[in-house]
Amino acid sequence: MIDTLFGSKTRVKLLHLFLNNPGKSFYVREITRIIDEQINSVRRELSNMLNVGVIESDSADNKLYYQVNQRYEHYKPLRAIFGNAKDFEIVDKGTEAFGKVSDNKYKYIFETIDGLRLAIMAGSLVQGSTSKVDILFVGNLSANKVQSAISHIEKNEGREISYSILPYDEFYYRLSVRDKFITEIINNIHEVIIDKDNILTKDQGAES
Repeated sequence: MIDTLFGSKTRVKLLHLFLNNPGKSFYVREITRIIDEQINSVRRELSNMLNVGVIESDSADNKLYYQVNQRYEHYKPLRAIFGNAKDFEIVDKGTEAFGKVSDNKYKYIFETIDGLRLAIMAGSLVQGSTSKVDILFVGNLSANKVQSAISHIEKNEGREISYSILPYDEFYYRLSVRDKFITEIINNIHEVIIDKDNILTKDQGAES
């Protein structure tokens, strides 16, 4: 029935493959082996999916690689439908570093990161945001601790997360001089999850 709903068996297999492996790229002949479909049918459906924006492509080593577009507007509902086929899961499963994540924008996870003074969420994690950065961490942080948190969020979201870490002094300076990287995040739709020094509140008060 799902084949009829989505147009073709090949398309359904491709959706299962890409949505079970966010962040992983495949080239055409590799795809045909994995999903066991004819190359012409695969090429046709890949072209259709590229045009719609479900997947994106990139070239390397004289090969064209395809992967799911994790910023596609309907990524989450599609992953909810297709992201559960174990036969198409080709990535290693990580271990749980934290408890079950609720819908409170991961504040609990952020609070486990020692030295974190400011955490801003944007990009794919905040509806309506067009920022290229999903999370900005500010503070003198353990890279391993941040990576553990990011790995858990990625597993929960089913996608790669783009993040940056800045020392507090550097962030404060770049904020004060209206650095492009900082202002593009702040002026976009975002959510402040942690702000131990009320730095953004003070900055906004200075402008009023």
